Amino acid sequence: MKVLTINTEECTGCKLCELACSFVKAGSFNPLNSAIKIYYFDKNLEFVPLVCTQCRDAYCVKVCPTGSLYRNPETGVVEYNKALCIMCKQCMMACPWGSIKPNLTSDAMIKCDHCGGDPECVKYCPQGALLYVEVEDAVYFKQRETATKYLRGE
Repeated sequence: MKVLTINTEECTGCKLCELACSFVKAGSFNPLNSAIKIYYFDKNLEFVPLVCTQCRDAYCVKVCPTGSLYRNPETGVVEYNKALCIMCKQCMMACPWGSIKPNLTSDAMIKCDHCGGDPECVKYCPQGALLYVEVEDAVYFKQRETATKYLRGE
């Protein structure tokens, strides 16, 4: 199973990932229609991309009254079926990360689905801060990031 992992050390806050995502999800270059959001933390002077974490026990799936959000049994990714959605926004309220939001240009919700296994945000990240890797490899990247922060005294 592949996961989207983020190396915050490499993110420069260019927001190309947001633009690529919004174009795929909504057909426009509008970061408000992106499933990934870049946050800037003044205290640490760092940019942190935030995207759906594909929760193991996904609240969005549990609260969806129509089944428009479901876990793909092959990929493990929580996917969205617009045809079943009634725009009740219960998924948006249930998401602990704020990773589901309404599309501003159509009657649909926006949620990361890894672009069917070929995430646009990863392709357009010039720094390589976003990676789409096997879950086993993601553990390595997280360990390396933690060790680097520890060595820097952060």
